[in-house]
Amino acid sequence: MRTHSPGEESATGAYYGPESGTRWFGLWDGFFAVSYLVTATLLLLSGGSQPLAAVAIGSLTLTVPWYAALGRALMIEDTYGPRNLVYAIGLVALFSVTTAFNLVGAFALFAVIPMLIMSLPMGWAVAMATTANLCPVLVVAVSGEALGLSVWGVLPVSLLSIALSVLLGLWIKRVVRQSKERGLLIEELRRSRERVARLSHEAGISAERERLAREIHDTLAQGLTSIISLVQAAESEVHGAPDQAVNHLSLAGRVAKESLAEARDFVAALTPPALRGGSLVQAVRRQADGLIAETGLEVRCSVMGEEQPMPMAVSVVLLRSVQEAIANVRKHAEQARTVDVILVFDESGVRLLIRDDGEGFTPDGTQEGYGLRGMQARMEEIDGMASITSSPGRGTTVEVKVPATALTGEAVNG
Repeated sequence: MRTHSPGEESATGAYYGPESGTRWFGLWDGFFAVSYLVTATLLLLSGGSQPLAAVAIGSLTLTVPWYAALGRALMIEDTYGPRNLVYAIGLVALFSVTTAFNLVGAFALFAVIPMLIMSLPMGWAVAMATTANLCPVLVVAVSGEALGLSVWGVLPVSLLSIALSVLLGLWIKRVVRQSKERGLLIEELRRSRERVARLSHEAGISAERERLAREIHDTLAQGLTSIISLVQAAESEVHGAPDQAVNHLSLAGRVAKESLAEARDFVAALTPPALRGGSLVQAVRRQADGLIAETGLEVRCSVMGEEQPMPMAVSVVLLRSVQEAIANVRKHAEQARTVDVILVFDESGVRLLIRDDGEGFTPDGTQEGYGLRGMQARMEEIDGMASITSSPGRGTTVEVKVPATALTGEAVNG
């Protein structure tokens, strides 16, 4: 015999967890109690010697604390070890004493056999059950004449009882295994649901962090960069061109207010102020005008086709793309003189191009910072795409495309 710790694979081949279903054991407790009461009542009514009946009832009664103190835990835990054999030997010994003093005690087999089967491996259980079934035969062999019984009259019943015990054992083992497997499946399902809930929570947190990171980059970071540039320009002009310095400081104040409004709105996931009360085209023109005021570049903003109504999520993505592209022009387009911002509305959807004539670079992935990656991530959310084209001495072009399906809400909502 070997011991199975909780969570190991048992001798039946089933994996049992420490909490695998034990609620069915309440039914068995009830059956055990009924079997004890019926057998004790039959012993009281047997009409034999009262002292012998008292000893038989006393021995039968001892099986109750023996079961409660040792057997029940072994059956629930499904552990096979030395304690199981000790419990089984003690149980058979008490049953044998009960039967020896009063043959009516053999009715206790209805409870003894299942307990042996549930507490021992099948081989040991059959051996011990056979021993218990042969106890009445042995009693008859010793005291048969006084009882008016013969061994050959009792033996067929005992053999039939042994056969039924084997069948009962196989059935009980199967029921116990299925019950514990169901309990394990239920426990695994509960743990899986907890894991799914935890992963969903973590995914939600990660998505919200990503959203806030993109919003901060596209609003606060760019706004602060503009404010720094405007303040530096004002500092250089405060003596030579005070009027221009005042204009730059005024523009810096306006950018600060807009950035503050953007911060409040993206925390609440509301419509950006640039799109509130206006169209996407108007918001893009304001971004172009801001770039002119801050840098003095020649910025040409043009619209091709008729502006189409679109979901707010699409408008926000396009606006953020314009803001990111303009921020990159402001930071990286050295020696640029002109910038073209082009919005194209046609049957295929919407295209946005931001093109500058700066120095450009050779795209190899290393220059694509968080802003461009965030732009691409935003476009993927609405089933769009973003690309950057550049080469040394030929400027840079950022292009984003939104399919017509996204303008109807299918990609966004689907």
